Amino acid sequence: MEHEHNQSDQKTLSIDAFHWHMGLLQNLDVGLIVLDRQHRVHLWNTFMANYSGLTDSDVRERNLFELFPDLPAAWFKRKLNTVFHLRNRAFITWQERPRLFNFKPNRPFTGKATQMYQNLTLIPLTSPDGEVHQIGILVYDMTDVAMSHQDLQSANEELERLSRTDRLTGLHNRGYWEECLQHEYDRYLRSSRSSSLIMLDIDHFKQINDTYGHQAGDQVIRSLAHLIGEHIRSTDSAGRYGGEEFGILLPDTSDSHAEVLAERLRRAAQDAKIYYGDETIRFTLSLGIAESQVDDTHYENWLKRADEALYRSKQNGRNQTSLD
Repeated sequence: MEHEHNQSDQKTLSIDAFHWHMGLLQNLDVGLIVLDRQHRVHLWNTFMANYSGLTDSDVRERNLFELFPDLPAAWFKRKLNTVFHLRNRAFITWQERPRLFNFKPNRPFTGKATQMYQNLTLIPLTSPDGEVHQIGILVYDMTDVAMSHQDLQSANEELERLSRTDRLTGLHNRGYWEECLQHEYDRYLRSSRSSSLIMLDIDHFKQINDTYGHQAGDQVIRSLAHLIGEHIRSTDSAGRYGGEEFGILLPDTSDSHAEVLAERLRRAAQDAKIYYGDETIRFTLSLGIAESQVDDTHYENWLKRADEALYRSKQNGRNQTSLD
């Protein structure tokens, strides 16, 4: 009698353990799926039901890929087959593939993401016969992590952009522009395709500052930067070299073609009117051009030749372009 009573207690404990195990699995804050080799669903917990809109009874014994035809079937089947064959766990991160299931995120109104980012763990489930007939799939909501990562990445990219940008003009600052110049000269040495360099500055800029004030001078510099941006190609690099002096790097361009651009820019500056308060400010440019040469041996010598051409424009009366 006592033996039967103990067996009854053990049976009750076993049933209780089964129920709380199932309760735990059903209420995990991660998705849990169990698939067999035919990709039929044997377990579908509350997480999966809430986000998919399909209950356990809706999906049980049905093929996962028929239930979700938008799944990347070929790719995911290869992953599952590898786990069945090797009997090892597999992991899929949101960086590798943002998601498997197109679920809405947990905070659709306050969050930035329109769909959930997911990590997956594929676990081979060994049966009593020692074989792997089923795989457990854990689906983790990684949306917050992904959004934080993307925010950090965006912030770093913005910091990097600011580190190479001149604040007043929005063009490259001197340090980054010189890096571009060095890379272009190195490329020229490898390819022998000539490039040209234009150095330019604003004529009588000190007089503009003395007459109208430094803020007016800043407005003239910003206006010139805007003109430069309008005239150069997307492949060209323009930077503020210092004060009122600017540099424009033109890859795969001869000095004669660079002169065409320089003259267009010079005439545009000459015709421009800068309105500052009640004042109208006019300004002109002097420009110097140098084409890349093997004899330079270093980009700084190329830069020096363009600066010398600019100086000749100044000496010869300003508001003109000189070639090296």
